[in-house]
Amino acid sequence: MNTSWTRAVLPLCLLGVLDAEERSYGYALLGRLGEAGLEGVKPATLYPALARLEEEGAVEIEWGAGEGGPGRKYYRITDEGRERLRRDRAAWHALHSTVASLLGDRTGGES
Repeated sequence: MNTSWTRAVLPLCLLGVLDAEERSYGYALLGRLGEAGLEGVKPATLYPALARLEEEGAVEIEWGAGEGGPGRKYYRITDEGRERLRRDRAAWHALHSTVASLLGDRTGGES
């Protein structure tokens, strides 16, 4: 996948993952993104995106015990993050529909 596209949709994808889980930490988020098909996301891209989401109030950070090691930084979606996810999901579907139409894909699926 195009890395600039991945960077652009990463906040939306992170909010989607965090909405589906109670909380998660960076390495687990990387794994979840990779399982979904975004294998190229590096920690150097992930953590700044999470920091921006925290600054914007879309996620909150909580420290918790690590599994046999040092503490972990856990991320949890906030109510404001859920509202942003709702808005951005609708915008994503509209953009996808427009691009699919311009590319001649009237079904919205891959050709």
